[in-house]
Amino acid sequence: MSNIKNILVTGAHGQLGNECRVLANTYPDFHFVFVDREDFSISDKSAVDELFSKHQFDACINCAAYTAVDLAEKEKDAAYQTNAEAVGYLAEACKQHNALFIHISTDYVFDGSNANGYDVDDATGPLNVYGESKLAGELLALEKNSESIVIRTAWVYSSFGNNFVKTMMRLMKERESIGVVDDQIGSPTYAADLSAAIFAIISSEKKIPGGIYHYTNEGVISWYEFALAINEIGGYTTCKVNPIPSSAYPVPARRPQFSILKKDKIKSVLGITIPQWKESLVKCMDLLQ
Repeated sequence: MSNIKNILVTGAHGQLGNECRVLANTYPDFHFVFVDREDFSISDKSAVDELFSKHQFDACINCAAYTAVDLAEKEKDAAYQTNAEAVGYLAEACKQHNALFIHISTDYVFDGSNANGYDVDDATGPLNVYGESKLAGELLALEKNSESIVIRTAWVYSSFGNNFVKTMMRLMKERESIGVVDDQIGSPTYAADLSAAIFAIISSEKKIPGGIYHYTNEGVISWYEFALAINEIGGYTTCKVNPIPSSAYPVPARRPQFSILKKDKIKSVLGITIPQWKESLVKCMDLLQ
């Protein structure tokens, strides 16, 4: 039986934080404290130390992040404050209080040039400030606390918050046609599935080694193919989805072309089966519809 009982979840109002809250209801033996930026700043080191001293957490799941990818190009300090500095504070507090630290990172730490997919120990090379700040957070997590578990994920969506699936569903109801980029390739991640993997870690009877792990749903597609599936599942027959190149949709921050994360390590260590992306998309859209 896991000796983890008292768990802090940061970023409680985000997609993953909300999915953790839903799943927490099925774990009555655990006590959860959910915090979000409205009520607690993880960027305030003294506040972090005070919270850990007060509650004696056994684990911290850090779902908090600065995720405005394009805005980060202008707001570099804000991105680094949340995605890097705060991560170091949490990792350090977990080490001091002998608590497990689980931190969520991103495919954007890679440059996206590898069409065969990225393993956990492949060379990083972020293309934008957001990716740089997230990579800095990974490095701080492991530097301050070598037992930290860093989980990189990609293309996250949920029935909570703002995301690609909800945007597509809205546009497909409103428009006769939409254009979606077809030259960025990756794997969607249903936040409910990712939260289940995280809970497998905190409830594990064996010690899960610190280090970097990858988690996305199974299968590799383009954003265009993702949109086609949303269109098909939702039955939006009056809206046509057209493929467009990334160059037709210019944005301030460069995106990686290939965001395929290899998941062998997390599947082997946790002994889990990861759902196929379309199977999970159907579940999420059922909730939304």
